[in-house]
Amino acid sequence: MMSRSKLATSLFILSEANFFAILIIAYVYYHAIGGGGPTARNSLDPWRTGAFSVSLFASSVTMWLADRSLRRGRRRGHQLWLIVTMLLGAIFLVGQGTEYAHLILSGVTWSANLFGTTFFTLTGFHGLHVFAGLCALAIVTLVAQTGELTERRRQAFEAVGLYWHFVDGVWIVIFTIVYLWAFI
Repeated sequence: MMSRSKLATSLFILSEANFFAILIIAYVYYHAIGGGGPTARNSLDPWRTGAFSVSLFASSVTMWLADRSLRRGRRRGHQLWLIVTMLLGAIFLVGQGTEYAHLILSGVTWSANLFGTTFFTLTGFHGLHVFAGLCALAIVTLVAQTGELTERRRQAFEAVGLYWHFVDGVWIVIFTIVYLWAFI
């Protein structure tokens, strides 16, 4: 039987998947319309963003390693992998922040045109979800350091893990559509 926390997280993820699907559809629609001004092709650097994306993708692996350590009763390994996961997520956010700064300084803003509006909305909401995931991971890490990982707290960790993997999965779709599709 699925725990309440996993069920609640799964339902939340389902609603967020719909939310991101709508944002992605809007991006694709407006990308097809085109128009003047900045575009993904003339504004984005998929290689640079890809480098920061590797950090986020790797964080799913370290989250899985944290879960595996927890299941094997290796408290220190669990805590270490959680910290590495948070560091990798933070590297991704810093990369996104520097990309935003570069784009804004280049005149690509949320009000420049439909590309700017949909790009910043889609990637900004994803960044907000990564930040929320980092906050949840920080709480789980602090709880893990107390050494009192009860069954209920273990279920909370698993729920946070589901959310983190979802955020990573969403980025795979966003990166493919926004950064790679523009150059095909």
